[in-house]
Amino acid sequence: MSKKAQKANPSSAAMRQRAAEQVYQNMQQSQKPPSHLLRNCFNAFWTGGLICLLAQGVQEILLRQGFNLENVGAPTSAIMILLAVILTMLGVYDHISQLAGAGSAVPITGFANSVSSAALEYRSEGLVLGVGGNMFKVAGPVIVFGAAAAFVVSIVTALYYSLGGGAL
Repeated sequence: MSKKAQKANPSSAAMRQRAAEQVYQNMQQSQKPPSHLLRNCFNAFWTGGLICLLAQGVQEILLRQGFNLENVGAPTSAIMILLAVILTMLGVYDHISQLAGAGSAVPITGFANSVSSAALEYRSEGLVLGVGGNMFKVAGPVIVFGAAAAFVVSIVTALYYSLGGGAL
């Protein structure tokens, strides 16, 4: 078809474009791997639960060693962070993350994994520019938004109580 004919009949060019897009979308759908949403949710659920069960076990051991309920949280968190860093160094946490997805990323162990894996990756560039400069690339936004959210919640809570919203 000549260029004059194409300009005279723009709808045929648009129809060919739509047909080509439809063929591409069909090809894309046929190549897409199947979704395993239910399996992924189940794996995230039981793995995250297992991490929390391990943390509860650590807390129970610490309670039997003389800690009380008011001060057992910090050492429990520290031990879970240490375990996550050790598993990251050994390359085990990556396998857990592949299976669990968000189940291993949401607890504090996932945060420790993101910081320590970046530190391990960039250690060859030196302590300051390598480890220090790249360690918080992934975890930095979490820290910033967590601190900002804590600030906003504390301001709202202080205003609530100062305006007579409840007794401290």
